[in-house]
Amino acid sequence: MTEKILIIDDDVDTLKLVGLMLQKQGYEISAASNGELGLAKALEERPDLILLDVMMPDMDGYEVTRRLRKNPATISIPILMFTAKTQLDDKVTGFEAGADDYLTKPTHPTELQAHVHALLARSPQKESTGSVASVANEQRGYVIGVLAARGGLGVSTVAVNLAAAIYSRTQADVIFAELTPGQGTVGMDLGIPNQKGLTELLQSSVAEVTREKVQSLLVAHNSGIKFLFASENPRDVALNSQVQNFEVLASRLSTLARFVVLDLGTGLPISSQKILPSCNERIVVVEGTPNSIVHSKLLIDSIINLQIDPKDISAVLNNRQRTEAQIPSMQVQEALEHSIAMTFTPAPELFLQGTRTKMPAVIGQPSNMTAQQFLKMADLILEREQAR
Repeated sequence: MTEKILIIDDDVDTLKLVGLMLQKQGYEISAASNGELGLAKALEERPDLILLDVMMPDMDGYEVTRRLRKNPATISIPILMFTAKTQLDDKVTGFEAGADDYLTKPTHPTELQAHVHALLARSPQKESTGSVASVANEQRGYVIGVLAARGGLGVSTVAVNLAAAIYSRTQADVIFAELTPGQGTVGMDLGIPNQKGLTELLQSSVAEVTREKVQSLLVAHNSGIKFLFASENPRDVALNSQVQNFEVLASRLSTLARFVVLDLGTGLPISSQKILPSCNERIVVVEGTPNSIVHSKLLIDSIINLQIDPKDISAVLNNRQRTEAQIPSMQVQEALEHSIAMTFTPAPELFLQGTRTKMPAVIGQPSNMTAQQFLKMADLILEREQAR
């Protein structure tokens, strides 16, 4: 198996030069431009070796090393420190922090190759890295991202009832994560307001978004589903800028349950663009009105532009009101130029009753026609999950 080397350096030229030298030697290269991102990548990728610059803003290489050595998951990864300094005290500080070897910039390719080869040859990480990665892949759940082109189309209602339908069919571990900071509604609907789980994770450093921390912030509900709620505080909308946190969070959630349903809200922000490619399927919620169809077609085209196969995008028609203004399903499909996987008939009383009983409507009234449509959608997802 190709050995992976993570390079952590704020100097772009160094990243390119060193990365190119090592790629020519047959190594797989990953790069991070600061300490926080480097810590997150080390936890996520478990590289065979880390090349680490000492002089970086915000968090220097010494502190990065200390944190790597404190974490059981990264404690044994060999660390080769780079520095422009040659003083003995600086090297001593590096070794005391936990570095395994030291090179002074600029370094000759032959010298770099020799040090890398020597560290990898005696690394205790070799066998464990492969097994850790394979276990992580085996344990990754089936991730479903739900979104719409604009607000008011019922994304959260569709997402939470889809999660409930999947749980009803499988009794397996199901997580519903509301990734819409400052716009949370599901917690209030289920009688669990003032939740700050998502806010806490987005306010943490990337390295602090560990699997254990995410798991500790999940809220168990008597529906059988585990929830990660967004807050209702509008000021938390600013946390949408924490793109790296969203990426790491989605990855962590995928290891915690057989099924993970992500409420991605509306539009296509950078965070959703990063998360959607890692989902197993994407569900776009559409309403049978002209404007909704136009917006939804643009959204689907934009998702396809993320190099996502159109067959992995499911459009669902969510008719929320009983009105003659709703365009029939076949006409919506023709205008959308994308097949409709499921049509949900209007059932405002069903969802109102769900809010009153603090229970997803599918679980509260499973025999209802609309609830049956959610259960049928869950069956389609189960078929795809089992076929992957």
